[in-house]
Amino acid sequence: MNTAPATDPTAAPSWTVGDVTVHRIDEVPLPPATGAWLLPDATPDLVTRQDWLRPQFADDSGILHLDSHSFAFTLDGLRVLVDTGIGNGKQRANPAWHDLDTDYLQRLTAAGFPPDEVDLVILTHLHADHAGWNTQKVEGEWVPTFPRARYLTSRTEREFWAGYDMEEAREQMFRDSVIPVEEAGLLDLLDVPAAGVDLAPGLRLLPTPGHTPGHVAVVLTSGGRRALITGDCIHHPVQLAHPAIGACVDIDPQQSEASRRTLLGSLADTDTLVLGTHFAPPTAGHVLTHQGTYRLAPVPADAH
Repeated sequence: MNTAPATDPTAAPSWTVGDVTVHRIDEVPLPPATGAWLLPDATPDLVTRQDWLRPQFADDSGILHLDSHSFAFTLDGLRVLVDTGIGNGKQRANPAWHDLDTDYLQRLTAAGFPPDEVDLVILTHLHADHAGWNTQKVEGEWVPTFPRARYLTSRTEREFWAGYDMEEAREQMFRDSVIPVEEAGLLDLLDVPAAGVDLAPGLRLLPTPGHTPGHVAVVLTSGGRRALITGDCIHHPVQLAHPAIGACVDIDPQQSEASRRTLLGSLADTDTLVLGTHFAPPTAGHVLTHQGTYRLAPVPADAH
């Protein structure tokens, strides 16, 4: 079994956005080989030219740092979890995701989000490393981890995969992490128009298609402050400097790049806090214009 290193679960990093505290719930750092596989055009030479990426987001040899984590926050009494990581005990083709045994649920609980008290689970898209903790194994069966929550994803996303000729590994992910939620009647599909859609006051989904057809980013507004959770529209800060760099698993690379450029253009030189779903610590930052494209100015987590 693939066991992640234990960390203090009471130390969930967090950021203040107006009256809301956004917690990062760590699952596991991804192996060094992940970056070269996921973003093959982010060559070491290209990465090392961006001094601002070091040391947090890349090492001196140009190897990218990537993590798997979720974000959780409470908004007007609504306990929200954005993406659910890889999950424990899942049979996965990717060795880094296979049969994990992490303390993710303990960290989530310690941050104030016991699984049976989560109200809303937002899935930016239906990939194995974003939907894995949708379920956990109980007495040999995969059951929803968050039994009183509504799980939410875009209708476009679910309908695309329903009509897709899946390979066995993806079929397995749907069998263990999506279909049990549907069978429990907990999955809601939402139409997300081009302008986005409000889920609640201060909580909005923004369409960022391309990585998958129904991919969404999550926008949080409180007390005059704003944050955006990227999902996989942006995997790594190197894509700020080179927005044309896409992921090897993008369904529509051209659309993915267009979504990324539009999003970055809207974020640049604003006070919107960007929270990267795979960004290594410090995870968050502001997008600044830089040498014709952009860079990330890191914002460390709040001191506890």
